[in-house]
Amino acid sequence: MVSDDRVRQHEISTQFGQDAVRIFAANDRMNQILIEHLDPAAWTAKPPGKVRTIAAIFTHVHNVRAKWVRLSAPHLKVPRLLNRARCTREEASAGLAESAARCAEMLADAGEGRIEIFRRDGWAPPWPAGLEMLSYMLSHEAHHRGQVCMLAHQLGFPLPKKVTSGMWSWETLLKRG
Repeated sequence: MVSDDRVRQHEISTQFGQDAVRIFAANDRMNQILIEHLDPAAWTAKPPGKVRTIAAIFTHVHNVRAKWVRLSAPHLKVPRLLNRARCTREEASAGLAESAARCAEMLADAGEGRIEIFRRDGWAPPWPAGLEMLSYMLSHEAHHRGQVCMLAHQLGFPLPKKVTSGMWSWETLLKRG
């Protein structure tokens, strides 16, 4: 007979997985909205100094997601890596959609207890697959979205206020799932 505590813990973990999937989907919608509303000339505009282009930032986000899946959920299909020097907006958008789907599967598996540790990189110590994992994933992507918004503005291609304000409308982004 399964104890009430174990049943409750399973319910909590399952709820975490479902919520994490919804939250990560909203997170990816923010990335997709940015790509959709970026001036096409901003995509490969070369910033001064040793700074990534916007194309390189989005390919990095996708490629890091692929690394998280490869290291933490090797049973899932790892998305194909994108080339930051040649990636188009369309390829980045499609790649991010695919890697977001794999990350959602990984988060759901973590909620079901099929993944116990999150490896964000080979050099970094592993973390429990749960809140720490989701928090790191969201923080990493929010950091790079901030870079994209700032870089677009500095390069003379500011995003419309409706777009930058819309990124803060989580309740709307969560409903679009």
